[in-house]
Amino acid sequence: MPVIKILPHPEYCPQGTQITAAPGTSLCEALLENQIAIEHACDMSCACTTCHVIVREGFNSLNAPQEDEEDLLDRAWGLEPNSRLGCQAIVAQQDLVVEIPRYSVNHAKETH
Repeated sequence: MPVIKILPHPEYCPQGTQITAAPGTSLCEALLENQIAIEHACDMSCACTTCHVIVREGFNSLNAPQEDEEDLLDRAWGLEPNSRLGCQAIVAQQDLVVEIPRYSVNHAKETH
């Protein structure tokens, strides 16, 4: 199974970590299954940008983004050329390095 290295994030993963995920799993599902509580306000239906991630390594191994994901990403905080929505980025066979942006457009978190 591919290894996903998550870079440190002050809220979700302060020390950073490594997880594994079965090919065919979305990045968002993989994070949540490994107790990394990334936001996913639309319940992973590609209707918001709260699960925005930046894929630092392995970007080209992911499935190609669809037009609706690309349109939503235009609204994401800290957008970069290698940004994806975690709910739409599907893990393949290659290891990944992922950064969760420090901020999201979700100003009304349920946990705050």
